[in-house]
Amino acid sequence: MDMDTNQIIDLIEEYALPVVFAIIILIVGRIIARVVRDIFRKVLTKRNVEAAVVSFSSNVLYFLLMAVVIIAALEEIGFNTTSAVAIFGAFTLAIGFALQSSMGNFAAGVMILVFKPFKIGDFIQAGGIMGSVTDLSIFDTHLKTPDNKKIIIPNGQVTSGPITNFSHNDTRRMDLVVGVSYEDNLLKVKEVLCDILDKDDGVLKDPTYTVGVLEMADSSVNFAVRPWVKTAEYWDVYFRLQMAIKMRLDEEGISIPFPQQDVHMHQVEPKPAA
Repeated sequence: MDMDTNQIIDLIEEYALPVVFAIIILIVGRIIARVVRDIFRKVLTKRNVEAAVVSFSSNVLYFLLMAVVIIAALEEIGFNTTSAVAIFGAFTLAIGFALQSSMGNFAAGVMILVFKPFKIGDFIQAGGIMGSVTDLSIFDTHLKTPDNKKIIIPNGQVTSGPITNFSHNDTRRMDLVVGVSYEDNLLKVKEVLCDILDKDDGVLKDPTYTVGVLEMADSSVNFAVRPWVKTAEYWDVYFRLQMAIKMRLDEEGISIPFPQQDVHMHQVEPKPAA
């Protein structure tokens, strides 16, 4: 009877207690993992990180912590976790290579959502494409082009080059070039151009515009006309000024030259036959 009792005690110590400890490790570890995940989520939320990034990052952290807890529980019951860890690592590495481009897009998406170089509604140029941002996801960015085409750009392509955000600032400078003849009075031309800008309600007074001779080109003297406008009114003012400048120059008798070439033909007398 004593021998049987000792055997039972040995069996309990050898098998039952490790199982109990493993269960305790799983329960306590899960609680700790949840607490850490919730704290991590609250920190990201307070930093105004996008909800998609907060959800994904906190879930990844939770699963990593649970993996550590499970390995610790398996070791407690005597399971050799070295081979399991090696298999899991190889499996993870294989998945990483298979999803290399997707993970790159994901990392780029996280950067976009965290650093916010643009937002939905902004007009941008990225990845060689220009359009208004209609949607942002963790893997790609959706643009609507000015001719109403929808283009989906992988985030890796968006962040691989310069990003131009035309909507970021409230005001933009417009760069116009107006060419006039060498025979025209440049002082009068400048006066006319300034008068056009002064009378247009879309041209801002502060900062003020710039009008000056930009270059003396082959067939014209080019004026730089650089007014400041509200970003939302950019194209309306642009088209209106282009028409106003052409009509006003015509009224003032100021010519807008175009490239011309004089072709001189010389007739060569044929040589007499030998």
